[in-house]
Amino acid sequence: MNWFILIVAGLFEIGWAVGLKYTDGFTRLWPTFGTVLSMIISLGLLGIAMKSLPVGTAYAVWVGVGAVGTAILGIVLLGETANLMRLLSLGLIVAGIVGLKLATPV
Repeated sequence: MNWFILIVAGLFEIGWAVGLKYTDGFTRLWPTFGTVLSMIISLGLLGIAMKSLPVGTAYAVWVGVGAVGTAILGIVLLGETANLMRLLSLGLIVAGIVGLKLATPV
């Protein structure tokens, strides 16, 4: 269950990372509100997941999910570059996340 919570925390990290783009430097009320709410939820869920997961693993997976998801949404929503090297690099991050899951005896 804590792995599921950790992945959901990572999804909320994606939400606040992408949300930062839409706050326009925290000058737009509703995007700012959504971004701050996503931050709070993400960190709260990360804290819950860390009750039984190793801190290094949990943090790395949380950041990895956030980084990959944010990069993908940057490509899809914001027209960022999707070249081969970038996509391969994202694949390596996903492989690292899977490796950490498989190597964690919880």
